[in-house]
Amino acid sequence: MNSKRNNTIFDIAIIGAGPVGIAFACSFANTKKKIVVIEKQSKKILSNPKIDGREIALTHHSANILKELNVWKNIPSKLISTIKEARVLNGSSKYFLDFKHRHIQKECLGYLIPNNLIRKYLYKRFKNLQNVSLVDGVNCTSINNRNQKYSSILLSNGKKINASLVVASDSRFSQARSMMGISAFIHDFNKNMIVCRMEHEKPHNNIAYEFFRYAQTQATLPYIKKQSSIVTTLSKKTSANLMNIDDKKFNKVMQNNFDNYFGKMKLIGKRHSYPMVTTYSKKFVAHRFALIGDAAVGMHPVTAHGFNLNLKGIEILSKEIKSAIKQKIDFGLFLILQKYQSKLHRIAVPLYLSTNSIVSLYTNDSIPAVFARKFILKAVNIIKPIKQTFLQVLR
Repeated sequence: MNSKRNNTIFDIAIIGAGPVGIAFACSFANTKKKIVVIEKQSKKILSNPKIDGREIALTHHSANILKELNVWKNIPSKLISTIKEARVLNGSSKYFLDFKHRHIQKECLGYLIPNNLIRKYLYKRFKNLQNVSLVDGVNCTSINNRNQKYSSILLSNGKKINASLVVASDSRFSQARSMMGISAFIHDFNKNMIVCRMEHEKPHNNIAYEFFRYAQTQATLPYIKKQSSIVTTLSKKTSANLMNIDDKKFNKVMQNNFDNYFGKMKLIGKRHSYPMVTTYSKKFVAHRFALIGDAAVGMHPVTAHGFNLNLKGIEILSKEIKSAIKQKIDFGLFLILQKYQSKLHRIAVPLYLSTNSIVSLYTNDSIPAVFARKFILKAVNIIKPIKQTFLQVLR
């Protein structure tokens, strides 16, 4: 990676060095295209990202994308856990909707990897590429796409970068998106998500659980040994209390919340809290500009589609760009970018709407909703075509 390139004209400029932005840059490793990534954080932070409490559930397709990027092989296998089965439970009922690995004819449903490790090994791959540059410790202050041949980015240090295409991957609250005058549908669930890793007495048997309680939602993702990633979604007031109690009380609350399902539970590391806000950009592209990752679609974590959808998005966009290059067509043209937008919309819209609907229904404790919850759970379990639709995204 060349971080001192003086040439300020690039083929692609990426705003945001999160895992999606870096993965997108890595997808051009075997091309002659000049890529620059602009990031407000320092290289020191990017090279050794802190634990943020989030564990990422990856589908087989996402794992294959990371393999194609030459990232997967570098992640220590002992730090990757497999998810063999997933169970969804409603209220206090013992009946559950189950998804098993044999349903998709695979050895597992997917994989679980800590978010900081995905970031770390993506960056390791990224920094060894010769056709990419990193401009760190700066913000993007404006984007101008009025020129027919390139877009211009003005940085907080006063420098300007020109690129045939600007790609924004700067979170679901994307400033670049706002600079381009693109609005987004925003759904604030008025809840917080507390994530942490816990050790427990009973084995998880590589089963992921989603407990839809009436006051809160509890999810567990099986990690190595007798450890699980615990995700608790609840009101902001209650979450504030849960974040402030000491570790001993927190362990007891979690144990009780799971009805001793895992026996004694013990917190490992810190608790982390995130607001539950989903976003869907009204447009993914403009002239010489595109949105990827959460800047395009910020999913609710309940169905674990977020990062998987993000990787699918960069796969679509990079293929469209490479196809245009092969045909000697200007890949920054709206006509080319629109193909990406159309394909991602077809995948993202049903996932986004169905996920938000599931969350809204299964956090509603009204009498009609309670009956509907029970009916839907059994319907999905019994009616094979419906269940296969849910399983399809895991392949």
